[in-house]
Amino acid sequence: MATWRQRLPHREGVFLFPKGSGMQKNKTILDFQKMKAHGERIAVLTCYDFPTAGIMDDCGIDMILIGDSVGVVVAGYDNTLPVTMEEMIYHTKAVLRARPKAFVVADLPFLSYQTDLTSARLNAGRLIKDGGAAAVKLEGGKNVADTIAAIVDMDIPVMAHIGLTPQSLHRMGGFKVQGKGEEQAEKLLEDARAVERAGAFSVVLEGIPASLAGRITAELAIPTIGIGAGPACDGQVLVLHDILGLCSKYSPKFVKRYAELAPLISEAVSSYIAEVKAGTFPEERHSFK
Repeated sequence: MATWRQRLPHREGVFLFPKGSGMQKNKTILDFQKMKAHGERIAVLTCYDFPTAGIMDDCGIDMILIGDSVGVVVAGYDNTLPVTMEEMIYHTKAVLRARPKAFVVADLPFLSYQTDLTSARLNAGRLIKDGGAAAVKLEGGKNVADTIAAIVDMDIPVMAHIGLTPQSLHRMGGFKVQGKGEEQAEKLLEDARAVERAGAFSVVLEGIPASLAGRITAELAIPTIGIGAGPACDGQVLVLHDILGLCSKYSPKFVKRYAELAPLISEAVSSYIAEVKAGTFPEERHSFK
């Protein structure tokens, strides 16, 4: 299989592979419906740039999320609220240049969809038309059902996001687990039903008890993607910088670190600085004649 540096040309969003080449087709929302029906787990990770998207795609990731978490782990904001549409489009375009076969979803940032349906439609369309994403994600339950329906009516797939919704951190009093009591749990169940009725193709369940996530997953016909929601969800998503040990700001309980890259990067940078100071880099083999 060709690596991410050897992707074939594409035209109008359709990737062209030679007949009989055996290369996989791009993932679609229909694939995720089948995966849920067959009990096949869906693997999702965030991504914000071209080289990382290629590496992840070669590994066989099912779905890439260009999350507004880019504001925290890349731009250094304290939370996701300052992220703009321009920033989301920039990072979405960067990921799409890797021509991934994975299904690409881009977050609608704060204030891009909450004020009115016209703005929501326009900004969702920009992430598809200008950014190149295949779908958009927005936060909220019953309160955004009309917004989801309006965007879906434009033939733009929408992923919903309920539970701990980072854009609502001030209302929630911080990043706290949601749905612990029966009243809260019932509200989240109704939120899940509402986004499904509105036409969402999938829903992220964040920061909720595992038992509640299991109830929602069993009831919904659309796939659930968990983050801090236990093992019963149809799939899982994590922030890439978290699993690589590159984000020192926080370490949520639900994160598993699969690598510790920060010390390796620090070692490489320190070695470079030392060699430049000592005059041992560049050597003759790094120079032109």
